[in-house]
Amino acid sequence: MAAVAVGAAAPLLRRRVELPKAVVLAAAWTAPVALCVAAPRSPRRDVAVSVLQMWAYFATYEMPADDPQALEDRAYVDYPVKLDRWIGLGELPGVRLQRAIADPGNIRTPEKVLVWAHWIWFLVPHATVAYVFLRRREQFPRAAAMIYGTFDLGLIGYWLVPTAPPWYAAEKGRLGGDVAKTKLGLRRMMIDYGEQFWRGRWPTLYDGLAGNPLAAMPSLHFATSVMSAHVLSDVSRAAGTVAWVYAGTLGFALVYLGEHYVVDLLAGLALVEGVRTAAPRVAPLAEAISRVIQGLEHRAQGA
Repeated sequence: MAAVAVGAAAPLLRRRVELPKAVVLAAAWTAPVALCVAAPRSPRRDVAVSVLQMWAYFATYEMPADDPQALEDRAYVDYPVKLDRWIGLGELPGVRLQRAIADPGNIRTPEKVLVWAHWIWFLVPHATVAYVFLRRREQFPRAAAMIYGTFDLGLIGYWLVPTAPPWYAAEKGRLGGDVAKTKLGLRRMMIDYGEQFWRGRWPTLYDGLAGNPLAAMPSLHFATSVMSAHVLSDVSRAAGTVAWVYAGTLGFALVYLGEHYVVDLLAGLALVEGVRTAAPRVAPLAEAISRVIQGLEHRAQGA
């Protein structure tokens, strides 16, 4: 339980006491395993382990942004622009969509719906896990592993290849001819609508959720939504249909609103399908690790 407490506290204290990153990572990722040893299996423990896993993810996600200038210096900005321009047949799909659909200077109802689709993503993967937990408890371990495994593997890209989103490239003047061809440029409509809807609360909300602005490749917004759709399709056709409609809507929103490149979404989709393909092969190793942890749990509880 001491390891659980340290793992939960380390991400909160790392900036205040300047804890080394390695120490924070080791403590945070140990906490979910430590809880499995310290407490017997129960629904409450399942929830707590999931929360601790996402707490470790969030700490790891934010760390590269501790030094904003250093992150900007090593961030990749141009390669996704080139790839998306190729996908868009000479023009960025996001710019093309905004030119065709958006009303300059206004945020209309369709844009508001798309922004909300983006905002509610923060709940969707976890709501999916909770839904399976409540409705199909026997499927919960696999569902949680698939969704949270997608989160965790996406971190590798964020650390090794920090990549800027299109709105950042637009701010830095790195979109080249795409902006010159349209009066719209590339607007980040989420900011426009956020300031309008949330008013004075917007800066606090944005700062709390922004975390790491140069973490676009792969798009975990899209990846975890697609994985959620796969998971829910295994639970019920109705839930799966709703999830697939949401994933498609979110994918369009991310490109149209200037939050992600199409290539970010494709990388996220590849991540999901890679996880699904590898899962049967990795399952024996995961089960072996699980048996070791369960053995430690039984010894601890027996003591």
